[in-house]
Amino acid sequence: MYSLLRLAFKYIQYCFAASNGKGHGIHSPFIFDFIKKVLNDKNHYPAYESVEQLRKQLLKDQTLLTIKDFGAGSAIDKTNQRTIASIAKNAAKPKKYGQLIYRMVKYFQPQTILELGTSLGITSSYLATGNPAANTITMEGATEVANIAKQNFNKLQIQNIHLIEGNFDNTLPSAIDQLPSLDFVFIDGNHRNEPSIRYFHQLLSKTNNDSILVFDDIHWNMEMERAWQTIRQHPSVRCSIDLFFIGIILFRQEFKEKQHHTIRF
Repeated sequence: MYSLLRLAFKYIQYCFAASNGKGHGIHSPFIFDFIKKVLNDKNHYPAYESVEQLRKQLLKDQTLLTIKDFGAGSAIDKTNQRTIASIAKNAAKPKKYGQLIYRMVKYFQPQTILELGTSLGITSSYLATGNPAANTITMEGATEVANIAKQNFNKLQIQNIHLIEGNFDNTLPSAIDQLPSLDFVFIDGNHRNEPSIRYFHQLLSKTNNDSILVFDDIHWNMEMERAWQTIRQHPSVRCSIDLFFIGIILFRQEFKEKQHHTIRF
């Protein structure tokens, strides 16, 4: 991970480069609607309350877990033993972005949702409740963490989610093969260049015109920035949206020319 000072500097650069997040000067109707109806949706949905109540409980839980990390590791916890509270604080997506992902799913209503990196299941819960009719698959490499996530899904009475345990390198190809399509994918599992690009190419086999890929922490380190630049330049990608902490990839053919947007959020 970049140092906090370097990350802060990059965030300031992003703020200066980004459009104002109000839709001014945006010519694409799709992007304009996304800004107005998703990014700037100020409604308070019931799912927010239940998921954030779960987060509060996890932030107080001092249960110690032994973690086998298959990715780039935690930027905060360097040991393989971490409390649930620490994971909830440092690994779970903040509510601002979890709720944005919920709104994206609620607005676009994808039928097949895939998440790489369940962690404690907070973002997974936002994904699954955004469209209760969707088939939501989430993948987690650390067994003890996966077990806690399953308990959390039960607490929230989420019925439309299936968790696959194991290293993504082994589990992702077969998971993709069994799905008819990939309508919405959240990738938050390995903050390195080569695996991120490899996962992207594997996912491409089941994407369609309306598919949405969301990459977490695209400015987390130099490798993730390199991966993001490579992915957004791929010929199949028609549009990318940089929100600094997450990046969104679109394949919609109505974008006759490739578009890259940096939007303040």
